[in-house]
Amino acid sequence: MANLITRRETIAAAGAVAAAATGGAAQAQIATQPATAPNLPIERGATLRMLRPVRFVQPDEDVWRANCQRFAQANGIEVRVDFVGWEDITQQTAVTANTGAGPDIIVGFDAGPHLFAEKIHDLTDVATYLGQKYGGWRPLANAYGRRGDRWISLPFGASGGPAIWRTSTLREAGFESVPDDHAGFLRLCQALKRINKPAGFALGNAVGDGNAFANWLVWSFGGSLTDEQGAVSINSPQTVAALNYLRELYQTFVPGTLAWGDISNNRAYAAGECHLTQNGVSLYFSMLNDPALRHIAEDTQMTPMPKGTLNAVPNAGLTLNAMVFRHSRFPNAAKALLTFLMETEQYDPWLQANIGYWSQPLNAYAASATWTKDPKISVFRDTMNNPFWNGYKGPIVEGSVAATADYVMVQMCAAVASGQATPQAAAAEAERRAQRYFRRR
Repeated sequence: MANLITRRETIAAAGAVAAAATGGAAQAQIATQPATAPNLPIERGATLRMLRPVRFVQPDEDVWRANCQRFAQANGIEVRVDFVGWEDITQQTAVTANTGAGPDIIVGFDAGPHLFAEKIHDLTDVATYLGQKYGGWRPLANAYGRRGDRWISLPFGASGGPAIWRTSTLREAGFESVPDDHAGFLRLCQALKRINKPAGFALGNAVGDGNAFANWLVWSFGGSLTDEQGAVSINSPQTVAALNYLRELYQTFVPGTLAWGDISNNRAYAAGECHLTQNGVSLYFSMLNDPALRHIAEDTQMTPMPKGTLNAVPNAGLTLNAMVFRHSRFPNAAKALLTFLMETEQYDPWLQANIGYWSQPLNAYAASATWTKDPKISVFRDTMNNPFWNGYKGPIVEGSVAATADYVMVQMCAAVASGQATPQAAAAEAERRAQRYFRRR
């Protein structure tokens, strides 16, 4: 989830920045196992350029830069890190891959590396070492980081998208928490509308929020973009049922959600225009650190979105995923930098500085102090212990990335919510669009 943050520099985050700069942090609780690091002699004269998505929690960038600077100083090389907008990272990755020039390392999103698998370095040696040392990789990391038996990227963390809601408002509407079933969730949203304190969920082309809501809706009814073999399966009775449900649910939303981007629900929630939405942790902390909004934060709870017909919460965390390009003249240095950033001395301060915004891909970091500082953010701890991914249920291939980037699921939902298409017509159109990306390879 992309989130607009103000007054981000908290005391805890400042401490984490200082810890990263000096190599100190509270790492005693991070258990490790014996593992042999890969031999990566750094090339003479190496310089590195890294590109990654812009932060929405300021300490994310501060600690990341501090860690990269420590690596640069320790190895006598130059490391440049550039941060770009979330909507721009995929396009710039494509340009880099197609021209064979540009950054050595790009930290993109989700399954992006699968789109350029033949143009990036194998990272199996680094991933194997880190997995052995830190208790293994979490399911979402395995899904996005591997292609078959080969690791093509290193997932760094995922931002979860639970429901975020006002406690007092739900009680006023007659609810103590968000129901876990579709019927109860609809009744809640209808009750919120009756008291003029509505819910709102993104139906615009939003990288984080739009995809998260569309995926939740379809998956929670048992639908999927593809089946287990990778064939397009979006035009199904389950999808039609989800879209019929959306027609009713959308009537309860605050106006404007068809145009919502990744910061729109933050603004609406903080302004008191929306009292139930789906978002990452940074919205909560931005309000907590703003004296004018602190009362809203204190009245806020975060819980998983409804499971619907499933046994697990249908949410694929938005995942930072690093790749090293073959055109880099310094692949050892690039791989060594990524390894360095994932080690306890660097990773745990970064994780703690993010106050729960990114959740760890390696099991050992579940013991980080990040998850005990505020009970409200514990819902984010296991974001990457998740059996869902963009393109679910099939194997992750180029089509999975392209269909997500083209907002096939999001626009299907928006067409029904806006009344431009019936559920049946919207599902058929989504099938037609998806088929272009999943033609037999």
